[in-house]
Amino acid sequence: MDATPEALPDDVDALKAALAAERRQRLEDTARIEAELAVARAKASDDQALIAHQQLQIEKLKRQLYGQRSERAARLLDQMELSFEELEGTATEDEVAAEAAVARTTAVAAFTRKRPARRPFPEHLPRERVVEPGPIACFCCGSDRLRKLGEDVTETLEVVPRQWKVIQHVREKFTPAFAGAGSAGTASGSARLRHRSM
Repeated sequence: MDATPEALPDDVDALKAALAAERRQRLEDTARIEAELAVARAKASDDQALIAHQQLQIEKLKRQLYGQRSERAARLLDQMELSFEELEGTATEDEVAAEAAVARTTAVAAFTRKRPARRPFPEHLPRERVVEPGPIACFCCGSDRLRKLGEDVTETLEVVPRQWKVIQHVREKFTPAFAGAGSAGTASGSARLRHRSM
């Protein structure tokens, strides 16, 4: 943002909005820099742990190749093992801190599953309506006094040689007449392409 007085707006609300935007940008920049610093610290401590591990391996190989020189060398070797373990723990902590800092600055959108959108069949195709019988009695209470609640229509495409038509399978929904929103009984079905030979 240009800081010259001529470039600043005269409106108080516009100044507040510009100030808020500037603060947001600085907070984002600070978080990004802190994340980069945490990653650099993690890399440096990982490198130190690797160096300590390699020095320890060199000393162990020297001891194996040339034999033990003194008790002091054995104590130094044990001390190197302890410092390596400490550096390894610090490297792990720095790595976790770096991952957390990067996660705070990375904007990840929530995953939303997209349902497949099936377009309806064209209107010019002839349609045949097949009404599947609904339940005779309620599945819950056994009452035979049912009222129509609605219907589910599933369209399947049936191929007859030289002829196309859409068959609508209707499953009527019923509920007991005395119940407000009972369970609706439906028959299950699936849309599929059929081929009928002549």
